[in-house]
Amino acid sequence: MSVERIRALNDAFRTTFSGGKVMMTAGVDALSNVLKGLLIAKVQAYDGFTADNDPHGEHDFGALDFLGKKFFWKIDYYDAAIEFGSEDPADPSKTIRVLTIMLAEEY
Repeated sequence: MSVERIRALNDAFRTTFSGGKVMMTAGVDALSNVLKGLLIAKVQAYDGFTADNDPHGEHDFGALDFLGKKFFWKIDYYDAAIEFGSEDPADPSKTIRVLTIMLAEEY
């Protein structure tokens, strides 16, 4: 597995939301459409990766402050049927990426 390839695929997916599925928890969904749009833009523009929050260098998690609250986003890797974990997250033909946006308190 190539960490560089996984990171590139994660960055491409997070910044465009193309090539996977995007989910949000009930707390995020309860925001107005305008606020959800602003939060989504912050997720797509996220560049706060550090050794502490990205120890494997895959750019698969982020934490940000918005509206005075802490939000997380996380990318998980599933097989094509979205039933099990992907056997090779570096291979887009074997992997569906799912990005979930949540309030930290919902984690």
